[in-house]
Amino acid sequence: MTNPTMTSSSLASLDPYSGKTTNLRRKLLIFQVGKLNLALPVEFVQKILHYRPMEGSGTTAVGLIHLDDQEITAIDLHKRLFKVSQTQASGRQFLILAKNSIDEQFGILVSQTPSLVDLPLSQIRTLPDSYRRADTLDMASHVTRVQQMEQLLTVFVLDVDRLVPPIGIGDFVF
Repeated sequence: MTNPTMTSSSLASLDPYSGKTTNLRRKLLIFQVGKLNLALPVEFVQKILHYRPMEGSGTTAVGLIHLDDQEITAIDLHKRLFKVSQTQASGRQFLILAKNSIDEQFGILVSQTPSLVDLPLSQIRTLPDSYRRADTLDMASHVTRVQQMEQLLTVFVLDVDRLVPPIGIGDFVF
């Protein structure tokens, strides 16, 4: 299986016929958590569902969602980032069903409809390690700026293996 992570070496590719460099693009699913704009690369997203109640001890940002005949790890990113669960608005809430690099499913709870953008890879930058070590956004690997309506948004691209580490890669601690 190929790992579709973003690296600086994957910003462009060489067209074998013309010998010219071609610009690659990346589709991102953007969603809001608190005042932060976050995104997942679309190749890790499986589907978006209506909100499902999350079960668990309530002491961490991780819970369990029963989906069909399986149990899926769910992450309340609002609680992980801000130490407070997001209040359920009267509107609809959503569950982004995604997977990490070893195809382990997980869900992210969001309170607003996510949106899809298609950006050139040259517009997506790697976050400095020093920033990730110092901020609660250690789960983000890249950052981009996206124009939506009349606003220029800063969007942090999440690393799925930092959200739900594959077995043997790290401890699952929140």
